[in-house]
Amino acid sequence: MVFIGKVVAYLSRRDFVDHISHTSPVDGVVVVEGDYLRGRKVFARVTVTFRYGREEDEVMGLHFSREMELVNTQVAPNNNNNKGSNTEKLTSVQERLVKHLGAENCCPFSVALPPNAPCSVILDSGDDTSAQHLGVVYELRLYVGEHKLEHPHRRSSISVAVRKIQIARPHPNDRQPHALVSRGFTLSPGKLTLGVHLHRETFFHGEALEARIDVTNCSKKTVKSMKAQVVQHVEVTMNNSHFSRVISSLESREGCPITPGTNLNKTFSLTPLASSNQKRFGIALDGQVKDQDANLASSTMVAAGKNVNDALGIIVSYSLRVKLNCGAIGGELTADLPFKLMHPDPQTSHKSPVRRSLSCNDLEFEDFAQLRRSLSILDDEK
Repeated sequence: MVFIGKVVAYLSRRDFVDHISHTSPVDGVVVVEGDYLRGRKVFARVTVTFRYGREEDEVMGLHFSREMELVNTQVAPNNNNNKGSNTEKLTSVQERLVKHLGAENCCPFSVALPPNAPCSVILDSGDDTSAQHLGVVYELRLYVGEHKLEHPHRRSSISVAVRKIQIARPHPNDRQPHALVSRGFTLSPGKLTLGVHLHRETFFHGEALEARIDVTNCSKKTVKSMKAQVVQHVEVTMNNSHFSRVISSLESREGCPITPGTNLNKTFSLTPLASSNQKRFGIALDGQVKDQDANLASSTMVAAGKNVNDALGIIVSYSLRVKLNCGAIGGELTADLPFKLMHPDPQTSHKSPVRRSLSCNDLEFEDFAQLRRSLSILDDEK
């Protein structure tokens, strides 16, 4: 809940959850005390800031950020003709809030994002000196005013950090991705073949990736070692820049050397985590760098029939990279296998977060300053 003088806003969650097919809004209830408004109204404004350069490098009028207002709607008093701000059908949380707080001064509201709004992504700057981090940041501002176009005063407004995240729904026919590469050597007969297999395409944050590799050495070269890496690929659409970061790696000599005419079948496991990539420049996260429970940024997903390269903001993808080292002369054989890293569906994987709460019947109220933001998606569709 957030306070603006004698106006209190209760939000059921702080995440716009993108289900690929639709995006769940942020809804809640606004409670106005007595005649505080006196003809004024309460508005909700959602802005997105896309920062693609450091603030300390902005000189001579040059700016490396863009801010857009996506939503600006009246939330109190209720205006049934204002589309997108209020819904006739209340959610279960709104119904319980109205029942507990009293329907006289309660104004249920719902704020939805446009369908093509980018997902929240923060790029780690590698240190704590930058005032603002690079990436896509959303802000929900509730303010009191006479009309929605006026500039809100600090004493009559409050800003709440919100996110737009994507979740993955389990698919019964989830394919098992695999990659097969081979290489021939100059003045040497035969080829070296490498196959990489995953048991499914979509993995969840904090989950281990178990992969199987098959090596067939029909060449005259000897494989001396193997290396497996999980690589995060980031594309910043504003300045058309691309870069990649290794977020988890494993090197092994088990089963090596793989001499000519021999084969090797091996299974290994890698777990990409944000906690093991702290203060590394360019790592894409789904929350603020200072949040201890922030995850790696989820893979960018689009609806069927659309191209992921047409997405806005920051496009994130992942791949599993396996390298076979054949020495200084033989070089390396590399296989890249794309996969998806997502948030699980809260309907199928629910965890009960530990909360500091004030119990009112079956409701729990949290101070947003103490909210564990990466767990707030689990409140979706309760």
